[in-house]
Amino acid sequence: MSKLFDDQKNYKNLVNGQWTSSINHNYIQISSPVDGSFVGNVPSMSQSEVDEVIQFSKESFQSWSRVPIYEKAAILYKAAAILEVRANEIAEILVMEIAKDRKSAISEVKRTVDFLRYTADVGKNMEGVALNGENFPGGSKNKISYVKRVPLGTVLSISPFNYPINLSASKVAPALIGGNTVILKPPTQGAISALHLVEALQDAGLPKGVLQTVTGKGSEIGDYIVTHSGVDFINFTGSTEIGKHLSKLANMTPLLLELGGKDAAIILEDADLPFTASNIVDGAFSYSGQRCTAVKRILTTDEVAEKLIPLLKEKIEKLPVGDPRDEVIITPLIDQKAADLAKFLIDDAISKGAVAITGNRIEGTTVYPTLLDGVTEEMEIAWQEPFSPILPIIRVKDKDDAIRIANNSEYGLQSSVFTQDINKAFYIADRLEVGTVQINNKTERGPDHFPFMGVKSSGMGTQGVRYSIDSMTRPKAIVVNLRE
Repeated sequence: MSKLFDDQKNYKNLVNGQWTSSINHNYIQISSPVDGSFVGNVPSMSQSEVDEVIQFSKESFQSWSRVPIYEKAAILYKAAAILEVRANEIAEILVMEIAKDRKSAISEVKRTVDFLRYTADVGKNMEGVALNGENFPGGSKNKISYVKRVPLGTVLSISPFNYPINLSASKVAPALIGGNTVILKPPTQGAISALHLVEALQDAGLPKGVLQTVTGKGSEIGDYIVTHSGVDFINFTGSTEIGKHLSKLANMTPLLLELGGKDAAIILEDADLPFTASNIVDGAFSYSGQRCTAVKRILTTDEVAEKLIPLLKEKIEKLPVGDPRDEVIITPLIDQKAADLAKFLIDDAISKGAVAITGNRIEGTTVYPTLLDGVTEEMEIAWQEPFSPILPIIRVKDKDDAIRIANNSEYGLQSSVFTQDINKAFYIADRLEVGTVQINNKTERGPDHFPFMGVKSSGMGTQGVRYSIDSMTRPKAIVVNLRE
């Protein structure tokens, strides 16, 4: 049996190199959103246990920061190989713990394997820079500055429920290759999946205390660990509400925040509509829309909408709905609260004049894919992030009207522009207040070496393998003064 849990499926945390049960034997039960079945128990750690974890992290930092990068990279390569072997096993846990369809679950694990390997590759290519003093006016050729990147210390990584493997690894691996020690606080629903990722990293040979985990109730340890003086950097993915709360608490601790989005797809008259419809349906409804980068609204003119709606309706109604263990796309949402929000947003829109082209059916926590037409700026669905399979169509006068509505959002993660006119594409892209504009493609996160960032309430800082390493390290200059 794995050291990760006991025969009662009581999972443990990785503390100073050992899988450790909570001292108080307090647990949080994880039930499946698929059928309510028991998945396992995760420890509900106390503040004193958090103190110990942080202390172990500080003690391990100096030795880990001095480990050569090629040795750190070798551990990530080995972890990737272990994770690859365990991909199907971990995917099955993802299916039951967060109701992710099997195809997407396997894809998440395999993408994480690639991420670990690429991070190791990038780490091995990190080099210092030598600057000659005579290049600046008044400088001297007798001055040389050697600039290298050094770790920040202890990184607190907080990952979300929807990608507990990939978005944990995207925080942990760049921090480790940069020489930091890491404390991972996974989401409660998703913690078991994340712990299996950590097991692969630990089995690959990480020294004790370099990577540790903390599970528990946010009300007991959430604010406590974020404000702890032993934390040197916070890397968080989650809701905008919590992200703003963390930024207030963090004081001078640097942050990397990946928050919510209200990603718009702007469709012009010359777009290839069959291609656009397929692309948007995939972007809006995969994993039931529970993604910050999901397409969350369509902005287009009456002329385009009349042609596009039948294409969307046909494709949406073919999306399989049901148990994620079957070959489906639309699965139960993560919890009842998420389903209740979806119902509120649909009901609000319809009560104010929107028309449900298809969908508007909820069974338990399963929300059938819903297409709403006639959505106006007075409706909540025009602005709120649904995190569910709801796609509103907002009809606009022209491309400038579309830009206005897109930019009126508090969010600024991504947008898409569908057109065959590159001049119009760049005209719109230049004016959108978002981190990334996709031209003729759905909004999406990858590839993972591209920069990924949000503006306004969608985040702070830049991710992507090299960008994440840079975020969790700092430049240090050593100036050599030569004597003639």
